[in-house]
Amino acid sequence: MLTSFVRTLLIYAFLLIILRLMGKKQLGELQPFELAITLVAADLACIPMSDTQVPIVYGLVPIFTLFLIEVAITLALKKSMFLRRAINGKPVIVITPDGIDGDALAKLEMTVGDLSEALRGKDVFSPVNVRWAIVETNGDLSVITDDQSPAPRDIPFTLICDGKAMDDNLVKSEIDRASVDGILAANSLGIKDTLLLSVSSDGLYYLQPRRGKCVIGSMA
Repeated sequence: MLTSFVRTLLIYAFLLIILRLMGKKQLGELQPFELAITLVAADLACIPMSDTQVPIVYGLVPIFTLFLIEVAITLALKKSMFLRRAINGKPVIVITPDGIDGDALAKLEMTVGDLSEALRGKDVFSPVNVRWAIVETNGDLSVITDDQSPAPRDIPFTLICDGKAMDDNLVKSEIDRASVDGILAANSLGIKDTLLLSVSSDGLYYLQPRRGKCVIGSMA
């Protein structure tokens, strides 16, 4: 028991030192290769911790090797833009002044719901006042808002998402189906042609077709 305790302390201390040497990035800020190295290092550390028959060096050497690999890749990425794009990818613009880019979302395998959740994480509850939104290579979302755009007074209800009607939200918002059909008809759209339709309690709506520019209007 004492042996396992001491081994665990040693491996933990060594792993902590290695992670500190890799930098002070938070988990959500790691690039894909950094995340992979971190996960593999954590898994390698568990082997000598749980099995006292395995020499402790069998855990320390692979972890140190991963650290050297991370340093080598980082240096290579600083010198080569091609390698940087090949390994880390490149930022993808998902919202422009024209609205949500459905093709960009599909490329990232994101749904409108995923995008809405990421926006709320940035304290933005509607794409109405978003001018640009970019998914960075580490998966984080960067948002530039437009203060001159009309902003909803409260959290809007999503009535159509990815071409599907959200009937529960339609009931909660107390907006009749005829009003929704009217917005779609005015823009020559059907439900399946609509990427997103959200409406706030004051009647401000955001309509994003699967193809084309977004439409911001008022039901009042």
